Amino acid sequence: MPNPILELTDVKTHFPVLSGFVRRRQVGTVKAVDGVTLAVERGEVLGLVGESGCGKSTLARTIMQLVPTTAGTVALNGRNLSACSPAELMQARRDLQMVFQDPYASLNPRLTVHATLAEPLRVHRVCPPGQIDARVAELMRLVGLSPGFLRKYPHEFSGGQRQRIAIARALALEPKVIIADEPVSALDVSIQAQVLNLLSELCRRMHLALIFIAHDLSVVKHISDRVAVMYLGKIVELGPAVEVIERPRHPYTRALVSAIPTPNPEIERTRQRIVLAGDPPSPLNPPAGCAFHPRCPFAQDRCRAAAPPLAADGPVREVACVRRDEI
Repeated sequence: MPNPILELTDVKTHFPVLSGFVRRRQVGTVKAVDGVTLAVERGEVLGLVGESGCGKSTLARTIMQLVPTTAGTVALNGRNLSACSPAELMQARRDLQMVFQDPYASLNPRLTVHATLAEPLRVHRVCPPGQIDARVAELMRLVGLSPGFLRKYPHEFSGGQRQRIAIARALALEPKVIIADEPVSALDVSIQAQVLNLLSELCRRMHLALIFIAHDLSVVKHISDRVAVMYLGKIVELGPAVEVIERPRHPYTRALVSAIPTPNPEIERTRQRIVLAGDPPSPLNPPAGCAFHPRCPFAQDRCRAAAPPLAADGPVREVACVRRDEI
């Protein structure tokens, strides 16, 4: 990419495992994110998928610098966030906002909606005090809610409405990048569609870059321009959403795609599901070579010997598998 708005270079986030009560000593390391390289353009929606525990949420928090980076760089507009001072990081976060999975947990129950949306405007001084009320009302209308709800508290709203308020708060500072960590997983299907359409519309209208984290690949295909598939802290496949989901190249991606239900009963009855053997390895003790080889039906000795890099597979796709051309 010529001018990415957000660029990750070999990002690693490791957590020490300590033992003992008096003399604490490190007995291991959890490699939650282990060498992720990504670039996101302005106006692009990047879907991030993978099993629970693969490191998606940790990667999101690392980008936000809520979790410190062990190695590598997270660059926003060319500025390395890992090297920023607290004051510089606070300034950078105006351009980088996050929507969390549970809006009830991420919204302060003691604050009204007006106070919730006005707080970032006051902290970052993005508009004069006399214009805050008008800006807050504008944000409510932007996410499809009435400004008449501004004096209510989070518990007085439905789950979908709370998530809209969380999105409005993320948009308050007019950021360039938004990270949405499973923003629709706790919502009803009909409400999911409304929130997805809202995010998609806002990205087009405001030319936002969006990193959309989810388990549901059909949802990711609907909203994303590109998809990154993550397994045990690494990206194993990256490419256009339609290409990755309709023609997966990595064995792990093939297994994920095979689990997508089909609304046509005739097709569903004949669909071949790929069931992976065993459980994902622990990031505390990842296997040698390709991390997926203990569960891969196509694994060979060379897969156990060395970890394959994320290499180009055509002009717009990257795959981390030495047997991608054979399978």
